[in-house]
Amino acid sequence: MKLTTKLMAATALVAAPAVQAAELEVTHWWTSGGEAAAVAELAEAWEAAGNTWIDGAIAGSGGTARPIIISRIIGGDPMAATQLNHGRQAEELIEAGLLTDLTEVAEANNWAEIINPPSLLEACTFEGRVYCAPLNIHSAQWLWLSRDAYETAGVDVPNDWNEFVAAAPALEEAGIVPLAMGQQGWQQNIAFGDITVAIAGVDNMLAVLRDKDADVAAGPEYTAVFEAVATARELARDSNVQDWNLATNMVITGQAGGQLMGDWAQGEFQVAGQVAGEDYECLPGLGLNQVLDTGGDAFYFPVIDDEETRAAQLEMAEMLVSPEVQVAFNLAKGSLPVRGDVDLSAANDCMQKGLAILASGDGILPSGDMALSQDSTIQVEDLMAEFWSSDMSAADAQERYVDIISSAD
Repeated sequence: MKLTTKLMAATALVAAPAVQAAELEVTHWWTSGGEAAAVAELAEAWEAAGNTWIDGAIAGSGGTARPIIISRIIGGDPMAATQLNHGRQAEELIEAGLLTDLTEVAEANNWAEIINPPSLLEACTFEGRVYCAPLNIHSAQWLWLSRDAYETAGVDVPNDWNEFVAAAPALEEAGIVPLAMGQQGWQQNIAFGDITVAIAGVDNMLAVLRDKDADVAAGPEYTAVFEAVATARELARDSNVQDWNLATNMVITGQAGGQLMGDWAQGEFQVAGQVAGEDYECLPGLGLNQVLDTGGDAFYFPVIDDEETRAAQLEMAEMLVSPEVQVAFNLAKGSLPVRGDVDLSAANDCMQKGLAILASGDGILPSGDMALSQDSTIQVEDLMAEFWSSDMSAADAQERYVDIISSAD
């Protein structure tokens, strides 16, 4: 479902009169093959309306890009638009008056009614005003599996995390790495969160992340989580890659049995020409709990003292939430749309699983970015990076995690 210039020219993207053609610099960290294909959909839509997209891609993960983005905004060299994640990453910028108020766009386009789940718009709202345009829903609770790897090892493709662990010896005997894992704290923290949902369950996870209940974090359910993470660390001991997309490629090429990663991994499978349900399998909630969190990406627009630029920023904000862009971008990205009223019948098997969970309303979780401050999130990521790269015991890691939750905000 590719956007075309003809389609975009025929689509009214803004309720207000059209602004003059605009040239906006847009920063983001979408640089892998699948991500680049998705961001190209946004650039094409913007330029089809007669504007110019100045691409400000920052190589690396969000952890690399966010400090650069924030430094530019605070330092008086703002970009016109920037990707950030849903959550609390922009609170201080909003409080400092450095981000554009998008409330008029949100109200004119009825975002409060069309954005689903409502927590996405709530994450963009500060003191009753809207400061970002939600773009997509990314969920982290996925186990991606290579059918080729399991066929080579002569065992069935696992249906859940427990079967995945049980099948690991057969993979190792066939020279296949059971678990692909990039050597970065944010990736390892995703694995920790995935295993938490699967092993400790939703209620315990929410008690810790949402309610900051350190007693639950110190309890037996989380002891089981840290022991399971220690097992995962052992299964990934021969995964010698740094970036997440390189770990995904290990699954794509059958070098690894599986990967714990968010649904953005789908973009890499698509670029490689692989088909969900044929070449690879996906297990939301690791096959044990049919739940997904609702993190993802949103666009913020730094304040720039120029009325034409501001008008163009509002136009872009409206474009990002438009039905056509929602469909084109999310089909390419492997993420879910923030609108509940768009047709995604062309979505693959894995996206359909996610859409079914989203539609049920029962398995929707807040993302860690929404529950924890950026400072607390970084502390957990640092702990996970140290744990995965050392022989730290599960008990010691749990004790340090409890300390972080005890003072988390």
